[in-house]
Amino acid sequence: MTRHFRLLSDLAASELHALIDRAIVLKATRYEHARPLAGRCLAMVFQKSSTRTRVSFEVAMSQLGGHALFLSPRDTQLGRGEPLADTARVLSSMCDGIMVRNDSQAELEEIAQHSRVPVINGLTDRTHPCQLLADIQTFVELRGPIAGRRIAWIGDGNNVCNSFLEAARLFDFQLAVACPKGFEPDPDWLAFAGSHAEIDEDPAVAARDADLIVTDVWASMGQEDEQADRLSAFDGYQVNEALMKLAKADALFMHCLPAHRGEEVTAEVIDGPQSVVWVEAENRMHAQKALLELLLSP
Repeated sequence: MTRHFRLLSDLAASELHALIDRAIVLKATRYEHARPLAGRCLAMVFQKSSTRTRVSFEVAMSQLGGHALFLSPRDTQLGRGEPLADTARVLSSMCDGIMVRNDSQAELEEIAQHSRVPVINGLTDRTHPCQLLADIQTFVELRGPIAGRRIAWIGDGNNVCNSFLEAARLFDFQLAVACPKGFEPDPDWLAFAGSHAEIDEDPAVAARDADLIVTDVWASMGQEDEQADRLSAFDGYQVNEALMKLAKADALFMHCLPAHRGEEVTAEVIDGPQSVVWVEAENRMHAQKALLELLLSP
């Protein structure tokens, strides 16, 4: 049976913990480990632009001995209306895996349904599980086990927030979400997290005694026309030094990037000593190496 990575929960909690441990090993032995994916090819379907996702997957495949193909609607028949099912059948007959970064979880699921090889979620409108692998790896490297810790999400209840809710239950940490009314995360993911999550409109409530504070842009790709309204709605949700002081003294700050300094986070925080965003960004590659090794190795 073909294994996909559409959601974090496509892997058991024990597999996720093992994957994080493996990512840390692969990072430490960056140019020394075997090349288990020699001769293997990953098709990367991008319907949304990217820096970190594209570079991390391409370099990860290269370091594991494989090859990655960049495919966009401009370069393929997807741009001329070819059905997703047809594209999935063709790509999976020639490639060993398919990574998809698009606007629709439903379309990702359709590609997985018709693919004979593993399909990996590089980001959809609902979730971003690969980002969470990197975030968990970063926390574990710097602070040890994440189980039992308090994580604060400040801002938009978006796709990354949904994946944090999923991770809260799978990795056994407490997630405090602070977002303005009307911008709450998906109710399905709140229900999945259950007692591992709490939600409040007050950022100070979420940040208090947190081990980690996380945020994201207030207007994601495709929401540019909402920028002015969102700036108004998220007034008071900026992660600044005053908010960081409510967290534990050794609390970390994360952001999946790109960031808008002066909006969701101040320059003093993202460029300050508690910020680990550059480690977090690099760990996209290492976590994905562990994932690719798991899914694509012969």
